[in-house]
Amino acid sequence: MNVTIFAINLDRSTDRWQVLADRATELGLPLTRVSAVDGKLTPEAEREAVDDGAFRRHTGRLMLAGEYGCYRSHIKALHAFLETDADIALIIEDDVELNADLKVRVQAAFEAVPDADVMKFFNHRVVGFRKTGTSSRGDDIGRAIHGPLGSSACYAVSRRGATLLIEHLTIMRYPWDAALERGWDHGANVYTTRQDVARIARGGTTIATRDIYRSVKFPKWKRLGTYVRRLRDDFVRLFYALRA
Repeated sequence: MNVTIFAINLDRSTDRWQVLADRATELGLPLTRVSAVDGKLTPEAEREAVDDGAFRRHTGRLMLAGEYGCYRSHIKALHAFLETDADIALIIEDDVELNADLKVRVQAAFEAVPDADVMKFFNHRVVGFRKTGTSSRGDDIGRAIHGPLGSSACYAVSRRGATLLIEHLTIMRYPWDAALERGWDHGANVYTTRQDVARIARGGTTIATRDIYRSVKFPKWKRLGTYVRRLRDDFVRLFYALRA
């Protein structure tokens, strides 16, 4: 099983790339850089493939420039993967700390769950984990009955998975991390490890702070439809996890 690592990195984040590239060289891990789309340099009127109305209904807030850039960058990484002959793409953001056994654990995870199209190796939370299998490296793999899990900092995708994600997710209606885990929506089989395989470096995401997220939220009365959609998603996610 041929696994290629793609690292998403903003052109202006040269320090992050240097740290990541030096670590990859130290570990003997070939790394393909994906030049990230800088949402802050894209005027709102020039954003491509965005359903802004759907985004507002689903999230109850305005879209952030960093979210737009993140989303387009991951779609770009998927296209780059499909231009290679690799079987699996490990897609990471530049705040991930590479470790010596990361690639081997990715391979083992896909061998343990052969029908996986997308496998997450880092989440903000995993609640109500339902195990499907255990890899030869000791990682429990399955789905969570509650979500969202959060984060798209480190995940792997098969060629079938990349094709499905591009087909169904090119138009942005959610933040990328939320869209990625909605396997019931895009048709790819999405799994996660119970425990994080990857670690996040100090500094973390460059998308936004919590205060910025709060500042773009709509008043509660304007988010009633969002709450209803999230409740429905809770039930759909539950059944999706139970089918694993």
